[in-house]
Amino acid sequence: MKHHVTVGVDRSPESRAAARWGAREAALRQVPLRLVHAVDWPDAPLIPRPGRETADRWADEVLTDALEDVRRRYPQVEITTRCLSGRPAAALAAEAADAGLLVLGSRGLGGLVGFLIGSVSLSTLVATETPVALVRVTDEPDESGPAPFGEIVVGVDIHEAADRVLSFAFEEADRRGCALRAVHGWKLPAAYAYVPFLDPDSEREISRGVTQMLDDMLLPWRHKFPAVSVTHNAFRGSAGHQLVQAAAGADLVVVGRHLRRSPLGAHLGPVAHAVLHHAAAPVAVIAH
Repeated sequence: MKHHVTVGVDRSPESRAAARWGAREAALRQVPLRLVHAVDWPDAPLIPRPGRETADRWADEVLTDALEDVRRRYPQVEITTRCLSGRPAAALAAEAADAGLLVLGSRGLGGLVGFLIGSVSLSTLVATETPVALVRVTDEPDESGPAPFGEIVVGVDIHEAADRVLSFAFEEADRRGCALRAVHGWKLPAAYAYVPFLDPDSEREISRGVTQMLDDMLLPWRHKFPAVSVTHNAFRGSAGHQLVQAAAGADLVVVGRHLRRSPLGAHLGPVAHAVLHHAAAPVAVIAH
């Protein structure tokens, strides 16, 4: 059975961009698109019925507007709608369980320092193991067609098993017929902090070793997807900063997140955190 693409909609500009991006993705995958809207309406006798009817009517309008917009742009895609009941994050995470991809809108913070991508998006992201794509509002004219595909950028940690992340990135590049760029940032071992100065030859040797490890990690995927043109870049510095810069001309940025929780809640990791907040391109987060 083919997995569908699910998009959460709420009539915001961000969700409209997410619905259009999700429809384009469904067309690429040749799978159905499901538009969902979550209504957090308490089932309490003190809430008058007319208020609930208003909420239901609003939900219907939200879904109808999104459906008409994407159907006009992608008439070949099979589209269904569903109204969910409950806390939006929990409802969306449950809905994503049988989806191949969940797509949500995200405001992003540009160059500002912040810690939220939107409470619903963040809570949903860490509550599901389904790949989640977060989409920004673009400057694309409202009636223009889809822009040509750019490259796929993927952040790779050579010290972790990254099969799910690389599989997703290579499949996306293969569908689009576009190039894939793998990025890895490395730091000197902690022991080097006590060395008065670093021999340039030693740094070059470390860089060559890291680059070779990255190349070795990509090799099986190059063989599996021979049509995908792959470049890779291992550099000394922050992977998050480099990925944000690469996102400027990318079609999609792919990053991983660990399936673990910190004492203070879900943990994204510094690279995923930086990319989600500041990357201009859509970002796909893959749990692994």
